[in-house]
Amino acid sequence: MLKKMIVFLFAVAFFMPAHAELKVDIIAGAVEPISVAIQKIEVVGNIPKDVAEMVRDVVDADLKSTGLFRIVSRDALPEFVEMGKMPDFKLWDAIKAQVLVQSKLTKMSGNRYSLEFYVWDVGGREQIEAQDLVASQKSARRLAHNMADAIYERLTGEVGYFDTQIVFIAETGPIDNRNKRMAIMDQDGYGMRYLSTPDDFVMSPHFSPNMQTIVFLSYYNDDPSVWTLDLNTGAQRKLGNFEGMTYAPRFSPDGKKIALSMVKRGISHIYEYDIDTKKLRQLTFGNSLNTSPSYSPDGKKMAFNSDRSGNQQIYVLDLETGDVERITYGAGRYATPAWSPDGQFIAFTKIADDTFYIGIMTPQGRNEKILAGGWYMEAPSWAPGSRRVVYYETEKAFDDLERISHIRSVDITGQNIYEIELPDEINGVEPTWSPKLP
Repeated sequence: MLKKMIVFLFAVAFFMPAHAELKVDIIAGAVEPISVAIQKIEVVGNIPKDVAEMVRDVVDADLKSTGLFRIVSRDALPEFVEMGKMPDFKLWDAIKAQVLVQSKLTKMSGNRYSLEFYVWDVGGREQIEAQDLVASQKSARRLAHNMADAIYERLTGEVGYFDTQIVFIAETGPIDNRNKRMAIMDQDGYGMRYLSTPDDFVMSPHFSPNMQTIVFLSYYNDDPSVWTLDLNTGAQRKLGNFEGMTYAPRFSPDGKKIALSMVKRGISHIYEYDIDTKKLRQLTFGNSLNTSPSYSPDGKKMAFNSDRSGNQQIYVLDLETGDVERITYGAGRYATPAWSPDGQFIAFTKIADDTFYIGIMTPQGRNEKILAGGWYMEAPSWAPGSRRVVYYETEKAFDDLERISHIRSVDITGQNIYEIELPDEINGVEPTWSPKLP
């Protein structure tokens, strides 16, 4: 994992006439993609040709995957403009390019690369972004994701999410004898690696805010309990020896506590575990099933699902007063709430009329919007910036032994469902999106 990336931002100003700012409207349900022309990358120093091509390909793919950008065909590019020279904007107008991206990859001392890039507003005839990113050679792919993040952020005003990872459960084998291993990959599916052994049966992985730890459910020694995994050392630790089964863990926004569900005498309640003091605090009470806790980004509230009203619905708990409010009243059952990083939405799973749905609503339960629906889908998790939701969908199959699960993400407008490609024979379930990498 990359320990540090140095980013330099420098302004390059030109005296140009005032014009409307180039920015994509990402609130609308359907938008006309901005056309982006990405030039071939200039290379300085002894850099393998495939490295520069890889960087360009990754930036192309990242931007295209959002549905907000149209990448101009490379065959249509009219000229090659060297870094530091003014483009002939009329030529780029002619191919209907709205944005031009120039870049240069330089080999530096100490096995490092520098990736310098300029972003031009073709219609406005001005440079709107200029950055120089530095990282180790083995992190060249991260340089590309960071470049894509910078372009995305400049053109949308939103937080980028390309330099992130997804932890999930990789399933193999027939449905009646599935092997469940925890795995991690880049948000585009690259570099998947396993975090647990074939002998482990694990579920429900979630990142800590600082990306150093994953909390998950393990059935090690036939004892279903919450464990933690240190991503730096690989060390695994059982959270504690409690009186009942523990499951559905989530970190608090400050990383100092873990919310989890515990089953005692057939009743499931939500508890909060203090990592420093190793003490548990019970948060829900009564004779109902309470699970799937999710903190609000300020750590003051918690969404969860409960059957206390007779069927499964979503509630919000005020962690300071203990007050609980039901927020879902639509037809069907609601589960697996996930609070968005900006606090504006709660994602959920809904089951109605024999169909599963992924949706979002406000923390007050208003403005419910369905983003995707299918035979079986569950486990929504947010990208940084609160623009996209990742989830998994299982296809209905004639033969249950061949049932296939996919990991997909969708925009909060309900547009542009994107499937993350997994290696052959792997079914992906229970994905969780990381914060931006450190």
